[in-house]
Amino acid sequence: MHSPTTTPTDHQLPQAIEPRNPGMELDLDWVRRAQANTSAIERRAKSLPGRRSVKKDYQAAWLLKAITCMDLTTLSGDDTEGRVRRLCAKARQPVRAELLEQLGMPDITTGAICVYHDMISTAVDALDGSGIPVAAVSTGFPAGLSPFHLRVEEIREGVKAGADEIDIVITRRHVLQGNWQALYDEMRAFREACGDAHVKAILATGELGTLRNVARASLVCMMAGADFIKTSTGKESVNATLPVSLVMVRAIRDYYDRTGYRVGYKPAGGISKAKDAVTYLSLMKDELGDRWLQPDLFRFGASSLLGDIERQLEHHVTGAYSATYRHALA
Repeated sequence: MHSPTTTPTDHQLPQAIEPRNPGMELDLDWVRRAQANTSAIERRAKSLPGRRSVKKDYQAAWLLKAITCMDLTTLSGDDTEGRVRRLCAKARQPVRAELLEQLGMPDITTGAICVYHDMISTAVDALDGSGIPVAAVSTGFPAGLSPFHLRVEEIREGVKAGADEIDIVITRRHVLQGNWQALYDEMRAFREACGDAHVKAILATGELGTLRNVARASLVCMMAGADFIKTSTGKESVNATLPVSLVMVRAIRDYYDRTGYRVGYKPAGGISKAKDAVTYLSLMKDELGDRWLQPDLFRFGASSLLGDIERQLEHHVTGAYSATYRHALA
């Protein structure tokens, strides 16, 4: 087993203190042994929202933690440079300054900004000097069905444009057909094209059919060197869910137990309420421990979540809820 170090290297994001997952040879026996007891998983997931009740100062602390683990995202066909710049300003100052001062956390930022390729240079410029990474979706996002050589080249172009992280989408049919070698080879090629940029593998779990497929796809992507595994593009009919998250974080735990390398997790799509953020954070704490509550190993893919968190924090400080329109993001 690898012995982790706390010394950053040139191959890490600014906030990372873990060596990158280098991947390993494809272990088909391990992949095929991976199963998912759907009824047990659903029972456990159903219990999660009621397992931890955090109130007052503790709730505020968990919500502030959620902000630092957020990939503040805009992935709309009508994105403009002005919208991206406003979103980057929100990433730098996610909550009104006077509220953060009263909460004793004046300098927090979001974990990253996530945009389409065309907006990478705008985001890089807007975030200059902030230390906030820019993530870009790639590989024919969201369907991932463009020619393979173009998907690889899109990654290279994204890195060249200044993206620190690349969110790739896998080919779903490899999973549905059980073609694990093809999925592994694809992911290895994507990881190689990323170079020093960290790679998040989007599984599009709502299109994989079964929780067992989710478990196996998670393992294969980690074996191929994924730095993060991510639930969804946000464009599927079903995005992040607690049962899927439970399966994926347990695959991460198994991979860490076997290899000693920590892989990150990113639930994305449909997480818009502060209470849901607390539930996901408690899942990570219960299943993986406090180390996975840091932004180099956990992210929310979110666009509207920050607005609700800011409303809850304002209520904590002032005792009154403000109107939603006062917390517009862009």
